[in-house]
Parts: sequence; structure tokens; C-alpha cells
Amino acid sequence: MTVGYFRFAKGTDLGPALAGLPGDMCQCPHWGYMLEGTLLMRTPSGDHTYEAGQAFYWAPGHAPEALEDCAYVDFSPTAQLQEVLRHIQNAGG
Repeated sequence: MTVGYFRFAKGTDLGPALAGLPGDMCQCPHWGYMLEGTLLMRTPSGDHTYEAGQAFYWAPGHAPEALEDCAYVDFSPTAQLQEVLRHIQNAGG
């Protein structure tokens, strides 16, 4: 399990960086807590909004977009998270 701290500036949309993964979405599950801001999570079952002070579970199959500057702490299976991060790092070329 990997514990991470993530910050996204308002308007950051990871959808394009996730293109090419199954469903063009992150396939790693995440458990965590929103520390600040608002994050929109796109999923096959519809969009969900998460705000500061909320705990979350994001099942495989999601793509985040920061509606405001936001930060969260995240607990994820290490191997699955590393696979997604490698894909995102390579998405720029």
C-alpha cells in the first residue's frame, strides 16, 4: 500500500493523460481524505463531487478534474498506482 499526498490546481483534468488505459480511466482503487478544495470524479456510473472534509473510496474506473485548487491524502495498492503513474508520465510523449 502506498500513501500519497496529491495537489491539483483548478482546471487540472487527468482525463487526457489517462487515455489508453482501459475505459480511458484510472484502474487503481484509492481510499483517502480530501484536505482542501473540490474535485470532480468522472466514473462510468456518473460524475461525483468531493469536497474538503470528505473521506472517499474511488473504485477502478475514474478520471479526476479539479474544480478548485485541491489537495488530498490517498492510500492505494502500490503496484496498481505505479502502473497508472507510469502511464501518465509517458502520456506527454
